[in-house]
Amino acid sequence: MERQVNSKVIRLIQGDLTELSVDAIVNAANAQLILGGGVAGAIRTKGGPSIQEECDRVGGTTVGQAVLTNAGKLKARHVIHAVGPRMGEGNEDEKLRRATLNSLRRATEHGLRSIAFPAISTGIFGFPKDRCARIMLQTVKDFLKDQDSSLTEVIFCLWSKDDLELFTQTLESLLPLE
Repeated sequence: MERQVNSKVIRLIQGDLTELSVDAIVNAANAQLILGGGVAGAIRTKGGPSIQEECDRVGGTTVGQAVLTNAGKLKARHVIHAVGPRMGEGNEDEKLRRATLNSLRRATEHGLRSIAFPAISTGIFGFPKDRCARIMLQTVKDFLKDQDSSLTEVIFCLWSKDDLELFTQTLESLLPLE
């Protein structure tokens, strides 16, 4: 499923983020930039040690921020490590919005044309998937509408069919066909 914003595309797919051939995939990171489990673990396993080594050199970042590194052996050229909120820490919606926005900014700063997101913070961090879909999709829509960006394609790569359906319904409500 896809929708256009100006001449740019928001695309929703079901699959494995680590298998995508895009300019950057987004890692749902922790503030220490330690590639542990979930999306980060898959990135570490498939991408090899160079990604974690570069994260170690960066040394970490704060919730809502995003850092760009190499992608090791992945098909993507870069990994953008976006630190989303843990449920219960406070101001979670704004922190997720900032993590999404800062990922888009890092991509634009590096002249990237394509980026692929997972559903940030919805795994072990416990963020509700419906709120995640609304916040992330609205942030991408607003960014593509209002910003001069090198990005031409923003993909949301969802692991399950249920997640894909939820994101599809949300995108349809934000960008209905005319």
